[in-house]
Amino acid sequence: MKARVEVMLKAGVLDPQGEAVRAALGSLGFAGVNGVRQGKVIELDLAETDAASAEATVRQMCEKLLANTVIESYRISLS
Repeated sequence: MKARVEVMLKAGVLDPQGEAVRAALGSLGFAGVNGVRQGKVIELDLAETDAASAEATVRQMCEKLLANTVIESYRISLS
């Protein structure tokens, strides 16, 4: 089973990398970009075949390592 985890900074948390990308896009002539939020995607290849069990395991991974839940939110999708 494949798991995909999308990690993003929570609303209200400053995103200096996103701001740097927004500024760089502007300097390259891409007008009209009012904001950029940057995150990360983590793809996992799991031996688990039960979706509920896999999601619970990945959620534990997120809480313990993959996301800083104080400032980041995450979304899990399985396929």
